[in-house]
Amino acid sequence: MADTYDLIVLGSGPGGYVAAIRGAQLGLKTAIVERELLGGICLNWGCIPTKALLRSAEIYHYMQHAKDYGLAADKISADIAAVVKRSRGVAKQLNAGVTHLMKKNKIAVHMGTGVLTAPGKLSVTDSDGKATQIEGKHIIVATGARARDLPNLPADGKRVWTYRHAMTPPEMPTKLLVIGSGAIGIEFASFYNDMGADVTVVEMMDRIVPVEDADVSAHLEKALKKQGMTILTKATVDKIETGASAVKASIKDKDGRVITTEFSHVIVAIGIVPNTENIGLDTLGVETERGHIKTTPLCATNVKGLWAIGDVTAPPWLAHKASHEGVIAAEAIAQALGNKGVHPHAMDPRNIPGCTYCHPQIASVGLTEAKAKEAGYEVKVGNFPFIGNGKAIALGEPEGFVKTVFDAKTGELLGAHLIGAEVTELIQGYTVGKTAELVEQDFMQTVYPHPTISETMHEAVLAAYGRVIHI
Repeated sequence: MADTYDLIVLGSGPGGYVAAIRGAQLGLKTAIVERELLGGICLNWGCIPTKALLRSAEIYHYMQHAKDYGLAADKISADIAAVVKRSRGVAKQLNAGVTHLMKKNKIAVHMGTGVLTAPGKLSVTDSDGKATQIEGKHIIVATGARARDLPNLPADGKRVWTYRHAMTPPEMPTKLLVIGSGAIGIEFASFYNDMGADVTVVEMMDRIVPVEDADVSAHLEKALKKQGMTILTKATVDKIETGASAVKASIKDKDGRVITTEFSHVIVAIGIVPNTENIGLDTLGVETERGHIKTTPLCATNVKGLWAIGDVTAPPWLAHKASHEGVIAAEAIAQALGNKGVHPHAMDPRNIPGCTYCHPQIASVGLTEAKAKEAGYEVKVGNFPFIGNGKAIALGEPEGFVKTVFDAKTGELLGAHLIGAEVTELIQGYTVGKTAELVEQDFMQTVYPHPTISETMHEAVLAAYGRVIHI
């Protein structure tokens, strides 16, 4: 007889394992199905280990600039194997942490490949080929996504890499081509540039990190070029030929000229593909759009009892969005099973922050200035540079700025866009403000501690209303 649960979660990434934990907290008999490693791509091959790599690169960068701080560091070198080993150790530690959380919350773990066979039913095939049938009153699909390959040029792990190959490189690139300048592409470009590679970034749009505010894109491009990167926008890679020791790439620039250059390695970072194939969605008649599962604001699919969260659903495709959806779905399921004490609420995509951990960092939430104007808002815009902040100067990090976009009529914060040191830690202040529907006076009347970089957030609000102090 098949094991029966109140809730089964298919996939244990930052959406799946959080959904399982929240379901267990609410008294649901819960199981999770994972085909590879608990914690999913984010914890094992994405968000966390990449930040470990970037931290090593950051420290290496500071060591190389020790004299700027009155210090001396001689005979500095980088050991890429040791850097990767540290990163993998961090991932292993957190994987063990998720394993502990499953035990702590009495969540049954089924390791294997899960396939939906009928409403409320899953077949789980383990590494030995043995299939186990399990049943759930409700099932959450949280199978995530994978890197998109270039047409006719799949990544081989030798000369052409996806993010996963780039995290455990067989060797240190000497001359690296990064195709795509979204968060993943720019983070790896930043890492390998700091580690000493000659890096070229190719972006087909008219600016790098194109989802960010135009001012942020322009500032980042200037900063990366200053660090030695080659940035090509409005450019495409027409052809790639791989050899035993190099890759020959033909790149068409914005003027239509085709330049052929050799690189030691290529990283392809042109987006993701949802892991929705071969998991039984067709069997159940689940509605999708461009491969991504369509859901209601509370994460329900068109099939009763089946839910979906994270990268298999609509954008933005971010770990923290998946985690929050996991909570929403688990609470909606608990409510459907009779728990009157939970009150799930839909998430507003405009209040989901985005972070890119390049050097300098980028963080944003809400509408860009251009998008706000396109939406018909009359806006007030404030901009405050890090060079006007005492803490940033003391840290030797005067590069960057904070930009705020307000509705001129109501004082609503429409968006905030930051670039500079540790801005990924600052953005949550604006995110809380947007979620709580604060207006400009709330931000102005808040006391910001001194000396901190967070004071730039205050000044950027003041600047939008002609009240800036330190510039």
